[in-house]
Amino acid sequence: MPQKLYIETVGCQMNVLDSELVVGSLRRQGFELTHEAEAADVILFNTCSVRQHAEDKIYSSLGRLRGHKKRHPDKIIGVLGCMAQKDQELIRRRAPHVDIICGTGQLARLPQLIDDAKATGKLQLALSLDRTESRHDVERSFESYDPMRDPSMRPTPFQAFVRVMIGCDKFCTYCIVPSVRGPEQSRHPEHIAREVAQLAGEGCKEITLLGQTVNSYKYDLGDGRRFRLSDLLTRIHDTSGIERIKFITNFPKDMTDDLLEAVRDLPKVCPYLHVPAQSGCNDVLRSMKRLYTVEFYKDMLARSREIVPDVAISSDFIVGFSGETEESFEKTCDLVRESAFKNSFIFKYSPRPGTKGHDLFADDVPEETKKRRNNDLLAIQTAVSLQDHLRFIGRRVEVLVEGLSKFGERTSHSGPRQLTGRTRTDHIAVFDGNPRLIGQTFEVEVTEASPFTLFGTVVSGEQVGLDNLGETWDKQRIALPLLAH
Repeated sequence: MPQKLYIETVGCQMNVLDSELVVGSLRRQGFELTHEAEAADVILFNTCSVRQHAEDKIYSSLGRLRGHKKRHPDKIIGVLGCMAQKDQELIRRRAPHVDIICGTGQLARLPQLIDDAKATGKLQLALSLDRTESRHDVERSFESYDPMRDPSMRPTPFQAFVRVMIGCDKFCTYCIVPSVRGPEQSRHPEHIAREVAQLAGEGCKEITLLGQTVNSYKYDLGDGRRFRLSDLLTRIHDTSGIERIKFITNFPKDMTDDLLEAVRDLPKVCPYLHVPAQSGCNDVLRSMKRLYTVEFYKDMLARSREIVPDVAISSDFIVGFSGETEESFEKTCDLVRESAFKNSFIFKYSPRPGTKGHDLFADDVPEETKKRRNNDLLAIQTAVSLQDHLRFIGRRVEVLVEGLSKFGERTSHSGPRQLTGRTRTDHIAVFDGNPRLIGQTFEVEVTEASPFTLFGTVVSGEQVGLDNLGETWDKQRIALPLLAH
């Protein structure tokens, strides 16, 4: 009987990709995936250390399994990823029933670690990633591990993440990533191109290139030529079957003109940029060691919009960082008001052990103040997002249909259901349609908008080829009521 595997993932897109690769490698060992932890022979948690809440969630899950492990000592429990890399001793103290602690750079060893844990009954540690690891070793790890894809673990069968680099050399004072994922290391462009072709062969239509600072990608080919992200986009652009290419996350100082020109000139590359600002105050940016000023960031925004007309830009912000005054916070509010971001992800500062910010600065902004600033900035961004969305009313947008919306999942009638997807500028759209449209790309005419969602109607079948699906209902345009989102 096949062994059963359960995996729970928290954190960023890189963790989602890592979990897909873990499942792919373990399926090759005969494992079957289950969605019930207690039904599994091997229970894995792929962890995040960026915020305390993510770590608390993992410790809570591990605590619930303590009795289960006692009753079933032959079952294997593993903690993977960033939290494992950073806090192996703490995990051993708080969860002594854990069998495997495996860091971010050692996931390819997991099948052997599981076998060793079963054979010996002893804790297996794999935490050798450090900044002295040779580029050759990292490249070999990429080459052997990254192609181990498993479509069942993807957000959808037709969308996939592709790692183009790992690690970070920026050392922002609030960020734990350099400590848990090591130095910046870029993959060979031909290895990436082969993986993209593999994914296209599996039915993927949209790929998202991943890197902690993805626009820092560079690979020296050894003959005097250096491959940049713009070159990589050009290299993979004509892959048959791929319709859309995205890349995240960008570092403001590395947003070069050649990259923006590639976004403008390559039809499959989506005109969407995620470029975290983190603060609108130069004093705070200096404390964060972000390596740019507010003035530079604004110039980068202007240059991006000049080179790539109609580009959508989103951002990240941290409120309540050490030393952030009300005046500093108001400067951040001003930046959000002025910058016309599509959306922003806003976080309260949480000092992380192992970062410079934790060691050098006091966490001197009260929690209640952090909550207020978080809510105030969110309200400003919500108003900005509404204005961004309203400009689409009356326009047609190209939407890749990702699945049923939450409302659509709650209804079970035959015929049209509420579907959801994203535009090329990463705006979320909902509309009525047959579930057979999922995985297809269609035009939607926007009729209403909220701060978070575009609402619309599918353009007629004759115009977008719906009649090829063999349906008759879709020969007419389908009205969509305005729904709360």
